[in-house]
Amino acid sequence: MKRPKLKKASKRMTCHKRYKIQKKVREHSRKLRKEAKKRGHKKTKKDPGIPNEAPFKQEVLREAELRKQRLEELREKQKLARQKEVAKKRKLEAAKNDPKAKKKLEKKEPTQKRQTKPLTPVDNNSRKLFCRELKKVIEASDVVLEVLDARDPLGSRCPQVEQAILQLEEKKMLVFVLNKIDLVPKENVEKWLKYLQNELPTVLFKSSTQLTDKNMQAKGLGIRSCGIDVSKGNTCAGSQCLIKLLGDYSRTQKESKTLKVGVIGFPNVGKSSIINSLKQIRTCHVGLVRGITKHVQEVHIDKQVKMLDSPSIIASPANLKVALALRSVTDIEKLGNSLEAVKAILKHSNQQKIMLQYNIPDFKNPLEFLTLLAQKRGMLKKGGVPDMEKAARMLLYDWTGAKISYHSHLPENHELPPHLSESTIEGIQRSFNMEELHVSNTNTIKAVRFPNMASSIPFHSTGPTSGVLDENEVVEEEAVEQEEMEADGQEVEAKVEVLGSEDGDDADIEDDDVAEAEPAVISTKGKQTSGKGSTAGAEQRQLNIDFTTVNQEDDAYDFNKDYF
Repeated sequence: MKRPKLKKASKRMTCHKRYKIQKKVREHSRKLRKEAKKRGHKKTKKDPGIPNEAPFKQEVLREAELRKQRLEELREKQKLARQKEVAKKRKLEAAKNDPKAKKKLEKKEPTQKRQTKPLTPVDNNSRKLFCRELKKVIEASDVVLEVLDARDPLGSRCPQVEQAILQLEEKKMLVFVLNKIDLVPKENVEKWLKYLQNELPTVLFKSSTQLTDKNMQAKGLGIRSCGIDVSKGNTCAGSQCLIKLLGDYSRTQKESKTLKVGVIGFPNVGKSSIINSLKQIRTCHVGLVRGITKHVQEVHIDKQVKMLDSPSIIASPANLKVALALRSVTDIEKLGNSLEAVKAILKHSNQQKIMLQYNIPDFKNPLEFLTLLAQKRGMLKKGGVPDMEKAARMLLYDWTGAKISYHSHLPENHELPPHLSESTIEGIQRSFNMEELHVSNTNTIKAVRFPNMASSIPFHSTGPTSGVLDENEVVEEEAVEQEEMEADGQEVEAKVEVLGSEDGDDADIEDDDVAEAEPAVISTKGKQTSGKGSTAGAEQRQLNIDFTTVNQEDDAYDFNKDYF
């Protein structure tokens, strides 16, 4: 009890209460000792260290020291980051009290918002704009570079666009650029190079992923040399070969003007990355989001060559699901059927290699694969339910980005496409020095570090991907989804009719005893028209249910047969 005129209450208590507390403490301690005695005393095992006779002992010790240093550096960085955040909060609190600083912050806020505005992905309304911008690039270009993904070169080709370029009245050169060669085994790259060079001039290329921003270069701030792995993303291969090829072609032209080079291709094949690598500055926006480039962008490489960055080619809805999953312009985050896309990719790839790549056990179907992948990566919803949608989006980002190494095999028979004739091929190849191009590609192969064939995933290509050039032929995704839903609805209705007819036949064959049995009544209440809770409109249907017959077949659930 708190005594009057005192801030704190007295700590005095009765002896009965004090002894009672001491007794409870003794009982609790006794129980803890008893439980500890039952568990037994486990001695902590000391680390015996690395034996002297162990091979590579010095290397292991050196790695341990380096790991320890990295952890210490990481702690220091985290400590500095925390200190910066605290200092920033202090400045903000001080600025709130100071009226002059408050006015300065209000002026800076709109500029900061303008700078940190995120890149919006492509929507349905911009598809027609993509077609218009792509036509502008093709018409304005003297040379067109079709960028192909080295992991699936045939699937990255668009016959409609190639035909439109070669059939123009003005003579335009078409050149293949085989990008992302560092994600494909060396043997596969050499085979595809030989295959494509039989049709059109082909340049091997590896884009640089770590470049300085043009705004940072203007301020004199570059990326620090430490922490950059030169063997991975900082080096670019094939840029000198491509610049030399375009420069030699521009000198052969009669008119002494700047050569306009258009860069076209499907989403995420590396169009903007190639321009950035040639310019050695990040001038074009790049990222995993599909459809970042929405308008034509001109970039001057030198006095002779000017590059035109174009939006992506629109894939036709008539393509197979696997082609739409990898080449569609729709952003992965807004893709409605991501599970179907993953199912198509898994169907065309090697299951054993997929298991090794993602370090998951054997799976029977795509749903089980996504469940295991979500559990492995910690993608769980409320209650520990695996988030399969998130796992599907992650897999699509891996396959469209520059993370997963997979390769496709060449066709058994090499046949020229209908839009390419032997005379056209000879005319284009005569315009370039093919011998120098072959030597440059050989040097590019020597400069790139390729993955092993064992670590790469075999992928079954479905052939060239059909594209849409005419904006009037562009089909919005909403209409396509509506047609698919209507088709699914018709299939469901057909199945219901078939099941209903089967039930009718069974009812005719039933025994008399079953027919005389009382039918089960199922009442379904309709929607209430008023808010008074009236049950008007309730309907009753009578169903004849046979409880006497026993199914002689196996009732075990088979996912492949029973799942629709």
